[in-house]
Amino acid sequence: MQDSSLSQRMQRGELFNIDCPSREVLKHMTSRWGVLVLIALAQGTLRFSELRRKVGGISEKMLAQTLACLEDDGLVIRQSFPVKPPHVEYSLSELGTEVGPIVTQLTDWIETRMPLIMRTRELRRAG
Repeated sequence: MQDSSLSQRMQRGELFNIDCPSREVLKHMTSRWGVLVLIALAQGTLRFSELRRKVGGISEKMLAQTLACLEDDGLVIRQSFPVKPPHVEYSLSELGTEVGPIVTQLTDWIETRMPLIMRTRELRRAG
């Protein structure tokens, strides 16, 4: 009976449970770099250097780590071509394509609400 209960709980994440692996996925997807990578790849397949330029401000090491995490989570597909110099392309998987509009909606909201957010910050600091 306990196995059945555990099996049922693992069919859906429990973000408020400290031991739930969904927290790790949430961290990967909603980190500053994770969000930007997902949005960039939602616009199409990119090579590593193209992705780094598009995201802006991310180091090679951080981009590689972010891509590896998103790939491990099944959100990004890495395709390597056996040519010299090495040619690697990144694109969203089916799961990544599914979450892309959700992440984009969040960032669109942030961008459109920035004037209000900035005014609120100023008022709080002044007040």
